[in-house]
Amino acid sequence: MKQLLLIGGGHAHLAVMRDLAERPIPDTKVTLITPQPFQWYSGMIPGFMAGHYSAEECRIDLRSLIKQSGVDLILEPIIGFDANRQCVCLPDGTHIDYDILSLDVGGATDTSWLSVGRTPTVPIKPLDAFIHHWGQIKEQAKVRAEQKSSYHLAVVGAGAAGIELVLAAQYALAQYPSVRISLVGTPGGLLLGHGAKVKQRIQRVLADKNVTFHPYRAVATEEGLLLSSGDQLTVDCVLASTGAIAHEWLQLSHLALDDSGFVSVDEYHRCLSHDNVFAVGDVCSRVDGTVVRSGVHAVKVGPVLAKNLRAAASNHPLLPYTAKRNSLYLLSCGDRYGVMSWGNMSASGGWVWRWKDYIDRRFVAYHS
Repeated sequence: MKQLLLIGGGHAHLAVMRDLAERPIPDTKVTLITPQPFQWYSGMIPGFMAGHYSAEECRIDLRSLIKQSGVDLILEPIIGFDANRQCVCLPDGTHIDYDILSLDVGGATDTSWLSVGRTPTVPIKPLDAFIHHWGQIKEQAKVRAEQKSSYHLAVVGAGAAGIELVLAAQYALAQYPSVRISLVGTPGGLLLGHGAKVKQRIQRVLADKNVTFHPYRAVATEEGLLLSSGDQLTVDCVLASTGAIAHEWLQLSHLALDDSGFVSVDEYHRCLSHDNVFAVGDVCSRVDGTVVRSGVHAVKVGPVLAKNLRAAASNHPLLPYTAKRNSLYLLSCGDRYGVMSWGNMSASGGWVWRWKDYIDRRFVAYHS
């Protein structure tokens, strides 16, 4: 029996397990190692913040999917990985060997430059911790409102995730007039890589919602955030959506890594140094540069990964994952309103939110 290890319960591995539920891989034992029995669907987290979804509606019970797929489950994080020895290490010292391994563990969030001050900084990932902290933030804003004192929340990061976070926060806290919401980005402006029309729409939405956008870099100080403009923002809490950084344990894995510490993969999402290791999502970096880190690709690469793991187990040819020239982004804007981004095209309205809501609910239902 070959041993296939799935490390992490990310979006792509959901597709792998769904594929296994329909057709097991002959003579192959599959084990999923992940810390939690649930997988949060990140696309619905802004809707949860805004109060449109319950926590239960935003997560997938991996145990149900595992039961259908016949996969063994180990509810532990991995603390070590040696690709040369073909094994991973669990917190209790247990080593688990493999023939084929797939990584879908996401990335960490670098908040080192935001954590030196006294202002609480809450990274968007891991999502379990973020959801817990979001409840505390809402309670703090409520208490401040009852005390008739101000509360200033800042979101750092002006990509798609940061936009959705700041607008969800504004909608959820709009009932408290003393709450201020700020978005801190980079000198490059909003939504780098997106078309001019969608940027203009988002700028109008931010202005309509009284969200102040600061197009500057920021570092934490004792008083709050120091912007590259020289201005100081006094804030009570920072939500960090600053992009992914690589997990430290990858440094000792013997895998080929890029300059930032992410796993270097080819067009098949196979590691350059070890052809029995695959990686998808934020944990990896495509050497051809054709796939950026995005939840869109984290979902779409799943079916291709499922086919390639099956092919690797059977010594069959692999399939490349080819990203489309333009990816569709549906951005929720706090209330039941959305903005669509597709290349240079953009549109907005309640119908965009309903479209996104349908896609998200269908995804969760399909994998539950």
